[in-house]
Amino acid sequence: MVMPELPEVETTRRGIVPHLTGRTVTGITLRAAKLRLPLSAELPRQLAGQRIEAIERRGKYLLFTCSDGTLLLHLGMTGHLRLVPSDSAPGKHDHVELHFDNNTTLRFTDPRKFGTLLWLTGEPLQHPLLAELGPEPLSADFTAEYLFKRSRKRSVATKLFIMNSKIVVGVGNIYANEALFLAGINPARAVGSLAPAETERLTAAIRQVLTEAIALGGTTLHDYLDAAGQPGYFSLKLHAYGRGGKPCSVCGTALQESRLGNRSTVWCPKCQQ
Repeated sequence: MVMPELPEVETTRRGIVPHLTGRTVTGITLRAAKLRLPLSAELPRQLAGQRIEAIERRGKYLLFTCSDGTLLLHLGMTGHLRLVPSDSAPGKHDHVELHFDNNTTLRFTDPRKFGTLLWLTGEPLQHPLLAELGPEPLSADFTAEYLFKRSRKRSVATKLFIMNSKIVVGVGNIYANEALFLAGINPARAVGSLAPAETERLTAAIRQVLTEAIALGGTTLHDYLDAAGQPGYFSLKLHAYGRGGKPCSVCGTALQESRLGNRSTVWCPKCQQ
């Protein structure tokens, strides 16, 4: 099972922003007692009458900035959001619905119940789930100099290093495979061995892969759909992930596949050193 990563979450955010910004929550329906964490019985009272001022993203979390607080949402491993008419019948895994004053409902579908939904009244970025997150990979704070400095004297595999959300947020398994392929770096190589020029290539590759994935609506794997029910198309551009044993798109060598950090890892033994 593959969870929605940063491009899928950002695609979802962009899809719902035009429809929900400025709208008022008229009610909330809870059909489960808990997801990854318990769903507060106070949510209907807390959210009723709240106006959505903005919808932002931090890592893989969505932050709905409201009149009197922030709704923090994580899609988990299999969750997705859909905008549907308020009279649409719910499905088996439609655990949460936010109803709005334009007869629209934001439906949270989560088959594995690994998502998170919390109401915050303090500074959201200081919440324990967000406070220790690293820089956004598409922000000016994520530079080759930053990555090089953080990697010194570290023996951890480069792939696991860039998937660490305390180093940089949102580089999940799919996009880590793709970025390392593009940068020509072996996923298992100790990150502390990277030269400045290699960290330059890696940060550029991470930016490129994530930017392209967002532009294409993410990668459709299993049952991921965006907020309008449309699949993403970045899967058509995958060079490494899911292609173990197939020829490298650059040199034709058979791609190798193994487990690294208990995650599927694919690389080219010739192109990635």
